[in-house]
Amino acid sequence: MVQAKEGDTVKVHYTVKLGDGTIIGSTIDQEPLQFTIGDGQILPSFEQAIIGMNPGESKTIDIPAEQAFGPHLEEMVIVIDRAKLPPDFNPRVGERVQFRQWDGQIASVLVTEVSDLSITIDANHPLAGKDLIFDIQFLGVV
Repeated sequence: MVQAKEGDTVKVHYTVKLGDGTIIGSTIDQEPLQFTIGDGQILPSFEQAIIGMNPGESKTIDIPAEQAFGPHLEEMVIVIDRAKLPPDFNPRVGERVQFRQWDGQIASVLVTEVSDLSITIDANHPLAGKDLIFDIQFLGVV
């Protein structure tokens, strides 16, 4: 059997859950995830968990928030004066909106509060501050 190693392109199935068991993503009824170990496209802790696995092997790993999408940072929660926004912009709480940053990049933020005078947005990654549990099934090296 060929064990997974750095530089290999691999296929895996996974299910990712929050600490309370809520499933937030899975490839089980879809195409498996394919990536190259070490390319930095996947969480480093997830990549490291694959190294040394044999085809057909399964494991469960816990990835703390700090090694996943980082802590939830209060400085990424911003209150914006409604007067600085276009008059036809009417966001709703819970809505994700996109805007162009000063450097031209597109950012996606969550609207957390709306009032007549301001809106509050959260620019943290949706999984920031969350510990993740991955059930991984290694399918093999491609």
